[in-house]
Amino acid sequence: MTDAGTETSATCENEAGVQGVWRRFAVQRIPLASAIFMTFFVVLVGLWPWIQPHSPQVLGDLQFEPPGPRYWAGTGVHGRDLFSRMMHGAGLSLMVGASGALVSLVIGVSWGSVAGYAGGRVDAVMMRVVDVLYSLPSIIFVVVLITTLESLLKQWFSKSFSPELASSTRFMLLLFGLGSVSWLTMARIVRGQVLSLKNRAFVSASRALGASHAHILWRHILPNLWGVVIVYLTLTVPSVVLYESFLSFLGLGVQPPQASLGSLIAEGASQINSIRVYWWLIVLPSALLATLLLALSFVGDGLRDSLETRDRS
Repeated sequence: MTDAGTETSATCENEAGVQGVWRRFAVQRIPLASAIFMTFFVVLVGLWPWIQPHSPQVLGDLQFEPPGPRYWAGTGVHGRDLFSRMMHGAGLSLMVGASGALVSLVIGVSWGSVAGYAGGRVDAVMMRVVDVLYSLPSIIFVVVLITTLESLLKQWFSKSFSPELASSTRFMLLLFGLGSVSWLTMARIVRGQVLSLKNRAFVSASRALGASHAHILWRHILPNLWGVVIVYLTLTVPSVVLYESFLSFLGLGVQPPQASLGSLIAEGASQINSIRVYWWLIVLPSALLATLLLALSFVGDGLRDSLETRDRS
């Protein structure tokens, strides 16, 4: 069989596998409903700046207005519309989660595939680096990164570039910190899959035909990993969103006037007192965050179950 014939048969198998995974995923009600909800919500968040009845940044006179026909989720301490701020905060949180997943995809797949395919000392050294980074507590690493570098980078950006860029220093450090710890598990998973694939018959046939290592990795091994990679990406997004929300809740994430779901929950918690509890300020952002995390987790679980069924068959 020629190398082109090997690629064609592998492509047909992948297409049939994708169709089978989709059929098995579509019969799972909760994951399918979660996927539909997330698609609708992402579209809504993307369109919200053009259809919003109230700006999330404009201050208002009606402070602590409870939910009603005018303000669907009420208003906060500065009279700003909470529903618009929740949409803005959810979009920001999902963007951070997607950025962490993208970093995990690029670095984790590259690192794990090279380590698994090379083997030997190269594999040992690369995976020891992963083990060292794994030994660092993720949250503490990001907190130390933000607290130590924020002031230095802010001064450098303000002198070398612009004050607008300097104001985004913490957000950039947040993205970098979360991204730098999100790829480790992906690298381990990809390495294990590559180790099991690199001695398969179709890889040996391609190697015997004189294909380069880069060609074998790109055309034969990596296409067989996308199912596992996509499943882990869907599980990476909620973990990164949760990390970001926790850091924003502690005041180390997104800063006002911008808002994420974590900072909105922190604002609501700060308004709890013995005289009156403005329940909507903490209940509604918390409920939205929990709903998004559950929906993303259900989608990931559904994809994992569908792929495991394919592997068993």
